[in-house]
Amino acid sequence: MAALDTNRFQPVPIGVTRQGTWLTPAQTEQALARIRSERLRALEEPLGYGILYRTQALTTLRRVDIVFPLIHGTNGEDGTLQGLLELVGVPYVGAGVAASALGMDKALQKTIFRQLGIPVADDVVIPASMWRSDPSGVRQGIEATISYPSFVKPANGGSSIGTSKVRSAEDLQPALAEAFRYDRKVLVEKAIDARQVETAVLGNDEPEASPAGEVTFEGEFYDYHAKYDDPNTRLHIPADMPAVTADRLREIAVEAYKALDCAGFARVDFFLTSEGELLLNEVNTIPGFTPMSMYPKLWEYAGLSYGDLITRLIELGFERHREKGDAV
Repeated sequence: MAALDTNRFQPVPIGVTRQGTWLTPAQTEQALARIRSERLRALEEPLGYGILYRTQALTTLRRVDIVFPLIHGTNGEDGTLQGLLELVGVPYVGAGVAASALGMDKALQKTIFRQLGIPVADDVVIPASMWRSDPSGVRQGIEATISYPSFVKPANGGSSIGTSKVRSAEDLQPALAEAFRYDRKVLVEKAIDARQVETAVLGNDEPEASPAGEVTFEGEFYDYHAKYDDPNTRLHIPADMPAVTADRLREIAVEAYKALDCAGFARVDFFLTSEGELLLNEVNTIPGFTPMSMYPKLWEYAGLSYGDLITRLIELGFERHREKGDAV
């Protein structure tokens, strides 16, 4: 909000509580002031649950020109919020309903990438019903195809929540139980000994990829603690890699972005092995977006300031909305 071009835009904040209740702009402003003064850690609404609890907040959508979704994960990044905005006819920044849903579902997006010949890590998809009905068969199938070490993660999720590293058969059951807390479908993915490298993609039908960056961390894998709490986690911009590898990374990123029909922005994450092989990890349709996050920092390195990046994303949101109108 502070970085917006106030000559062109007036922000109207709509906070969403952990319970899914929308706050009015006035209530959101009050909550933000309390968060800034450290008198409130998170938006809470103990009196009710869900989007219909305080319906007057929804009427705010009637008077805004465009929405900039900044909610990660379920009900913000998975196409549900985008579907609501489509229903009410309000332009918004970022990926549409289908691209958001595919970007959130790691199993579905990897199916598309494999069809295009984009390299990804080997995995198996386990529905909760299959695990309940035949746990020994599931275990045998995993050990025959993926083996150990591997990672178990919810198919739909983010920030490494519900993700565990499985080193042996003894680790598998608790890892699956943890992942199934967050989704009915789980990926068991082959562990890759590799660097974590990323690029930021910007645009609609003719997107561009930024220079590559790298994330380094001290833990065994890039978990929630490493992403948000560990001061030893570092962003390296640009990533130290051969120019031909960086060019190929950017090329694959744009191909993956277009394959999902993304719009606006996405961060595309890769594994880079010691042999120089690139494996696409995932496309993140609402990347971290603080001034110190990888996505804006990559574009800042490329010469696009944080404020100008926000302006460009808003323009891209209007552009995509106009295109939908022209197609009707």
